[in-house]
Amino acid sequence: MKIVIFGGTGFVGLNVAEALLARGHDVTLHDRAELPPSARRSLADYGARLKAVQGDITDAATIDALIAEGVDAIVLGAAITAGDDLERASTARVLEINVMAQIPILLSAIRHDVRRVVNLSSASAYGAAGARVDVLDEETPCDPVSFYAISKFTSERSVARHAELFGGDFLSVRLSALFGPWERPSSVRDTPSLQFQILVAFARGGPAVMPEPGMRDWIYAPDAAEAVAMLIEAERPRHRLYNISSGELWPALQWGEAFAALHPGLECRLAAPGEKTVIKLHGPYRAPLSVKRMADEFGWRSRSVCAESAAAMSAWLKQHKEWI
Repeated sequence: MKIVIFGGTGFVGLNVAEALLARGHDVTLHDRAELPPSARRSLADYGARLKAVQGDITDAATIDALIAEGVDAIVLGAAITAGDDLERASTARVLEINVMAQIPILLSAIRHDVRRVVNLSSASAYGAAGARVDVLDEETPCDPVSFYAISKFTSERSVARHAELFGGDFLSVRLSALFGPWERPSSVRDTPSLQFQILVAFARGGPAVMPEPGMRDWIYAPDAAEAVAMLIEAERPRHRLYNISSGELWPALQWGEAFAALHPGLECRLAAPGEKTVIKLHGPYRAPLSVKRMADEFGWRSRSVCAESAAAMSAWLKQHKEWI
């Protein structure tokens, strides 16, 4: 298939692009930011099957022209992933990019008979509901609180409503706590994972000192990307919304210890009483996402949990030494 990923040079976009290219598809990355040199080198073997187009997600005319060239599937991945600081600075921008900018793309997809659109949403859409239940499944009523969470929940409803009104084959996925290759903070993403912050501490030559164990249903980004690729390829998905997660809580501290064990001299530990740490956990506690829907329909499960993902990330960093 010919697939366009909006937000394609970002953290999640690059992981999805790699998964799709490895499965034989042609991929166009659309993003305001250029393709990082390290990613360009890493993906060079795919040749003309990979294209990168720089542009603004709000430029509806240019985007329509791109889709009119012939597109089989679209991934809506352009977003401002905002913590409290970025929310305060860019409240209107969060809603503009995460919700309103999608609408011309959806209408263009309808006009040009795009087969499938996958909207990358977030577990944050569950909001305060995450503290009231043991497991979050796709039927759990949402209670989004932050503007980022509100924007993601609204994007899901907008995508579903466009599908109902115009007959598009559109769906959304709620991604849980992601970490892994190509992650980096930026002007549109100020919520780096604990794993990324651990690696930064290691790169600075000191110990990675954790304020708490960091219990989350962490998922290695390449595993999440495989799930997205499955949904793009699926003939007839039975639902318009899917959770993508490891499906279980586990501590980032354990991940840091596993990574450190592969590199003598590194240390990851909890802070001593009164000890300050620059590592920060973003967001309150949230129950894990159920992955039963993805497992039952597609047989998908996250493959790389703690030790496996630490080993995979260690191998990846050997090939991308300059990334962190």
